[in-house]
Amino acid sequence: MKPIFKTILAGIALAGSSLAGAQAQTLLNASYDVAREFYKDYNAAFVAHYKRTTGKDVKIDQAHGGSSAQARAVADGLDADVVTMNTSTDIEFLADRGVVAKDWTKRFPDNAAPTTSTMLFLVRNGNPKGIKDWDDLARPGVQVVVINPKTGGNGRYTYLAALGYMKKKGATDAQAQEFLAKMYKNVQVLARGGRDATTAFLQRNTGDVLVTFESEVVSINKEFGEGKVDVVYPSISIVAENPVAVVERTVAKKGTAQLAKDYLQYLYSDEGQEIAAKHSIRPRSAAVLKKYAGTFKPIKLFTVQELFGSLSEAQKVYFNDGGQFDKIYTVK
Repeated sequence: MKPIFKTILAGIALAGSSLAGAQAQTLLNASYDVAREFYKDYNAAFVAHYKRTTGKDVKIDQAHGGSSAQARAVADGLDADVVTMNTSTDIEFLADRGVVAKDWTKRFPDNAAPTTSTMLFLVRNGNPKGIKDWDDLARPGVQVVVINPKTGGNGRYTYLAALGYMKKKGATDAQAQEFLAKMYKNVQVLARGGRDATTAFLQRNTGDVLVTFESEVVSINKEFGEGKVDVVYPSISIVAENPVAVVERTVAKKGTAQLAKDYLQYLYSDEGQEIAAKHSIRPRSAAVLKKYAGTFKPIKLFTVQELFGSLSEAQKVYFNDGGQFDKIYTVK
């Protein structure tokens, strides 16, 4: 081969190599329903941060649905690089299948939960049914919209928040079960995920009250306009942690392990925490939480660990097939 051809071929190879290196890496975040607006803003901030600090471009794709449904999709082969869920049981489900690291809670601060939320009520403008607390959801004539605890963490936290409320009031197990049976008898829509529930409540005008995450208020105001709903904070509610993890199976295949780690770590940054607060997702940062004190109303909160041991234990008792939820709820 003549030297000139060698030079041309080498130049083509080098150009191809440079082009490949210049192509942006793509990362897929599989997340829960009501976090889509938060991650839309967070992703833009991370892309800019990553370019600023590394000089590299990155593209972030989002996949949203009921938290448990998303976990099953990842287990079944959805090539998400990271999972950002609203309940630890969905990530434990993936860890048990070797998709996520067994010690995933130790890979990031705060048990790998950079933010939290809580459950509250959204009611029709003017609160015509006078709904103030969990007791009201069991009243005759009150129509309730909630998420199915078998398909979404939102639904599991709703059930545990209502049960915890009764426990905090000193109810016996039998009294608590009776209350929950009445409350779920009033359920008009048992939605697959948070967005399905919101659609039923606002677009189909179903129900008197929607039980959902605090963060959904911001999304509703943006999508449907201010003043469509009133927000009711119950006297007692639950701390809902939003855990995150790297999907080891995917990053090993795609070579995105460091990018995935950087993406999740940035959730703990001041900017990440600020964006969360702006979407009414409670930041872990005490300084940011204090700054947004007007957003996060004072409310008595209890943890899952305090009353139920862990979400895994609660899952077995209440939400697995044949558990307490199945005993009180009959599909309409």
